[in-house]
Amino acid sequence: MSDDLADMMNALGKAARKGAKAIREAATDTKNAALIAAAAAIRAQKAAILGANTEDMAGAREHGLSGAMLDRLQLDEPRIEAMAKGLEEIAALPDPVGRELARWSRPNGLDIARIATPIGVIGIIYESRPNVTADAAALCLKSGNAVILRGGSESGKSSAAILTALRAGLAEAHLPAEVIQLVPTTDRAAVGLLLQGLNNSVDLIIPRGGKSLVARVQAEARVPVLAHLEGICHTYVHAAADPEKARAIVVNAKLRRTGVCGSTETLLIDRAVDAALTVQILDDLAAKGCEIRGDDAIWKLYPAATPASEADWSTEYLDAIISVKQVKDVDEAIAHIEHYGSHHTEAIITEDALAAEHFLEGVDSAIVLWNASTQFADGGEFGMGAEIGIGTGKMHARGPVGVEQLTTFKYVVRGNGQVRP
Repeated sequence: MSDDLADMMNALGKAARKGAKAIREAATDTKNAALIAAAAAIRAQKAAILGANTEDMAGAREHGLSGAMLDRLQLDEPRIEAMAKGLEEIAALPDPVGRELARWSRPNGLDIARIATPIGVIGIIYESRPNVTADAAALCLKSGNAVILRGGSESGKSSAAILTALRAGLAEAHLPAEVIQLVPTTDRAAVGLLLQGLNNSVDLIIPRGGKSLVARVQAEARVPVLAHLEGICHTYVHAAADPEKARAIVVNAKLRRTGVCGSTETLLIDRAVDAALTVQILDDLAAKGCEIRGDDAIWKLYPAATPASEADWSTEYLDAIISVKQVKDVDEAIAHIEHYGSHHTEAIITEDALAAEHFLEGVDSAIVLWNASTQFADGGEFGMGAEIGIGTGKMHARGPVGVEQLTTFKYVVRGNGQVRP
């Protein structure tokens, strides 16, 4: 590692601290004005962003990126408009900073309040998706945090073009450019420096990407990490499932976008489900190009399936592949999810309210759904405007990480001369 790289990254951290102070003290109207102006700049600079993305896509194809990764990388007019709208939706959210989370009085007259505050400087490391540049920056800005973004090398030109638009929004609101920074090098050593904290400048690291990226971050970080390792999501078709709901939800949960972490990877089907419905569901998947890997019971019922291996039950395909298993009841479905799942997102399809509640209470995952697609595992769909990722741990934030989850808190104690005996 060169001294020049270390100096550059440490300067980035020092600048972020300056930006963090400015955005921490910024009024709600100022933050909202920056977001709205940034949305307008994204629309105005659409041609430049698309041109940069075209260059990134060409390079990605030359390097043999998979179809799922190319889908994540690609921008088009609807995705750019979605980015702009996402910023406007975040601007419309209540300001999470300064919220009174709790308040109580002590017998000695002390008044104690727990107040939401920004975390400080957040480092976000992500792969492929250039829209994360806008989403992550907007969420950090709204929650009063400065951010250092490190996108994948394959999305470098797209992210830089989006950053230009975001900084136009900061300038319009008279906020310093240091509030949003992008690591200007693809050198992997820069990630290592960011994980070390840049001389105590970084307060939190959030990785958003594949298993190898997240594993590296969790292994090397010297500052707190908020992440999920992988999204091994399940959909369980219960015996009392409505056939039309089951068919529509399963296809959407798996195939709407196979490269997202909320895509269903394992389908569990109750033994009591009519065999004809099971075949219909599998036919629906196969007709859309999905490879089916089934256990013995599924393979016998549906010979076109490939026999599933033990590894299939714990594989995040991020592709048009699904593993399918027959289970005897809700409890076996819950047990399978507990053993093989990643505590991300699981769904049950049923018209039996008691069975649904048993599943919702018994599954220990960040998101559980009843009669809805696992692809709703998304902060935007939760009304958060956007998200930085899905937290699957149990400390601090779990599920979609939006503006509220990017705050911590402090205690404000008001007295009237009290001294402790």
